[in-house]
Amino acid sequence: MERQVEFSITEAYRARYPGLAFGYTLITGCQPLRDPQGFDQYKRKLLRKMRKRETLAEITKRIDLYDRFFQSFGFECPLPKHLKRTIQSGFPRYNLMVDAHFMAEMCAGILVAVTDYDRFEGGLTLDVAKAGETCSGMGGREFITKEGEIVFRDGKDIVCVLCQGADEKTRVRDDTRNVFFYGYAVPGVEAEPLREGLTVGAETMSQFGGGKIEMVEVFS
Repeated sequence: MERQVEFSITEAYRARYPGLAFGYTLITGCQPLRDPQGFDQYKRKLLRKMRKRETLAEITKRIDLYDRFFQSFGFECPLPKHLKRTIQSGFPRYNLMVDAHFMAEMCAGILVAVTDYDRFEGGLTLDVAKAGETCSGMGGREFITKEGEIVFRDGKDIVCVLCQGADEKTRVRDDTRNVFFYGYAVPGVEAEPLREGLTVGAETMSQFGGGKIEMVEVFS
């Protein structure tokens, strides 16, 4: 039976960021291996594709848009450094879920989070924050929101602040089986790169983690 994701976008988000895209993909039943056969060749193929001059120019342009958006809230965007490192040294090697996340970001020039779907509590909501809300960030950090920041909530908590990071609660672990990637656009970034990047993440988890792609959804 196909899994369904309970998801909504608030009127506050639509009013502040009209037409701004957001997307997600759910891959169920994953069995991530430490060293899946053929994965290195797969990564090299995607790397060659993203390094092509025209493709790289488009990716760089989009990442510049994210960088400017982060700076407008006073934060540093991680994407420019990730892109520089990827061009010079290739995709990093952590584990399949995190690797797929980096590949989704770099192949499309977008911002993506990777999470354990089973750790969400209740429905998911794309929203804008009020000043002074908090999020228990990864690694024990506390994020304090600024007015108008883009946030992603479950039924209980803020699980990600776009310009600050994702939470500890929903991070992927060795026992994660249902992998959920979500991707944000910022002003100037269209919906199609989100679909492209999320598809890279989903197909990677399906091909090398044995998961089933339940959906790739993009909203704008």
